[in-house]
Parts: sequence; C-alpha cells; structure tokens
Amino acid sequence: MEILFKYYGLDWLSILLSIIAVIKLGNRVKWGFIAFLAANILWILIGVTLLKSYAIAVGNSVFLITNLRGYFKWSIPNETSEKTVL
Repeated sequence: MEILFKYYGLDWLSILLSIIAVIKLGNRVKWGFIAFLAANILWILIGVTLLKSYAIAVGNSVFLITNLRGYFKWSIPNETSEKTVL
C-alpha cells in the first residue's frame, strides 16, 4: 500500500485530472483544457521535485503551452468551421 502513495498521491491526482480532461475535451467542453493545465503543472512539480526527471518537466511544459494555446483558440471563430460539416 505504501508504494501507491510514494509520491504523496500527486501522481494519482495528475492522472485523474488528465482522464477528466480527455473526457471533457472528447465531449467538446472547453474546461478540459483547464484540467489538463492543472495536470501539467502537477507533473512538472513531480518531475522536478520528487523524481528529479527534467524530461518529464520539459515534456509537460510543452504540453502546458499547447493546452494554453488550445484554450485561447477555442473561442476564436474559424471561418472554415462554418462551411465544414462533420
């Protein structure tokens, strides 16, 4: 049981936020990006402080930037989206 909370449950919280984000974005809910941003911040903290893995921190920093971009671009109307029928 101790191994499950080796990282104080922060890893589990990050995974849970990522799963919620995927579900929200799959249902076309903009707040999925916010859940991803929170998960990215937690993964960066876990990577730097607990795991000493800068690859995790750098990778999630890139994901954080792409999620910020997605959040802000969500509200911008797209001319081609009105013409395209899914």
